[in-house]
Amino acid sequence: MTNIWEVLLSVGLFTATIRMATPLVLAGIGGVFSERSGVINIGMEGMMLLGAFFGVLASYLTGNPWLGLLAGMAAGGLSGWIHAFLSIRFGANQIVSALGINILALGLTPYLSETIWGSRGSSPAVTGLPRWELPLIREIPILGEIMGPHAPTVFFMLAIVIVAHIVLFRAKWGLRLRAVGESAKAAATAGIPVQQMRYFGVIISGVLAGLAGVHLSLGHLSMWTIGITGGRGFIALAVMIFGNWRPFGALTAGLVFGFADALQIRLQGLGVPVQFMQMVPYIVTIIVLAGVMGRARPPADIGKPYQP
Repeated sequence: MTNIWEVLLSVGLFTATIRMATPLVLAGIGGVFSERSGVINIGMEGMMLLGAFFGVLASYLTGNPWLGLLAGMAAGGLSGWIHAFLSIRFGANQIVSALGINILALGLTPYLSETIWGSRGSSPAVTGLPRWELPLIREIPILGEIMGPHAPTVFFMLAIVIVAHIVLFRAKWGLRLRAVGESAKAAATAGIPVQQMRYFGVIISGVLAGLAGVHLSLGHLSMWTIGITGGRGFIALAVMIFGNWRPFGALTAGLVFGFADALQIRLQGLGVPVQFMQMVPYIVTIIVLAGVMGRARPPADIGKPYQP
């Protein structure tokens, strides 16, 4: 039987933490863009699922996983646009609209899978994304092992954290996006196109959620399976809230949840019932949300429709 300390101190656990955290951080940052603009997005589970499916489908049809990555991001972006169109253009309830995306994805992907591959449960194996290593970091003991080799989506995630922080808190465009989420009327008075900024925020959210889905299907499994997201889109909401709607906060939170997910997989060999260990990431989610909900401050105008 594996010693628990061997598990906790293993390089493999931290390597898996980075891999498990990637889709949570990507979708979490996507949620930051959407909700900083004032639009609630609980549809990231469906956007991730669509990204994962269409990424695999494009790779299956073309044999090129990079086209699959673009297709997955496009599918996520399109679903984000649908959510934006319903909630911004028509003023639909943002929670209901986002839930509609989740329901659509849950029904559409198995149907298309059965139509295309003759199986509702999974696709054939396809060409997945390659594995990358960073040349300079590779030579550093321990850190080099933790940071590689990984799917490119892991390194994209790290770059996106930095870029998102700069865009949101150092660029004029980000200031406008945050102003729209704090007070749409005041932003409109200052000449900021509120609806356009909200469209951008929600579509970016969908693109990043689609990329998160691609990480699961092409960066990890090289296939699509029903339920591949496993509730990660909802955990990404907790990542966003725990991170206080900030990219680096989302990274920190994603690593915490990623560690819990990686740990439960490794602890399954210690004789604890598998079903109990699989509950660990969700228990952590509940505990974290219970601890931060009173202190977290969302954008002031979040969930409030705006009509010029």
